[in-house]
Amino acid sequence: MKIYKSLAMLAMVAVSAMSAMAAAQTAAPAQPKQQGPVASACHADVQRLCAGVKPGEGRIRACVHQHQQELSPGCKTAISNHRGGQQPAKI
Repeated sequence: MKIYKSLAMLAMVAVSAMSAMAAAQTAAPAQPKQQGPVASACHADVQRLCAGVKPGEGRIRACVHQHQQELSPGCKTAISNHRGGQQPAKI
């Protein structure tokens, strides 16, 4: 009889532990990807001008470059400031 009680208790502990682990995995939201100043300033422009462009391999950057005359003043300023530091812009 003691063995059955021990097994029942062990099963309850295991179920509780698995439930707690599952709840912890679903409760933790994914951390948003951090954006650089250019990506933040140009987000609306990218959405407007490059909506159909698949991200990766420089495609968004190329799209922004193709539409540089249509960019918002804030996006243009962020790109200009970033180029002053001679670093590739994170778009």
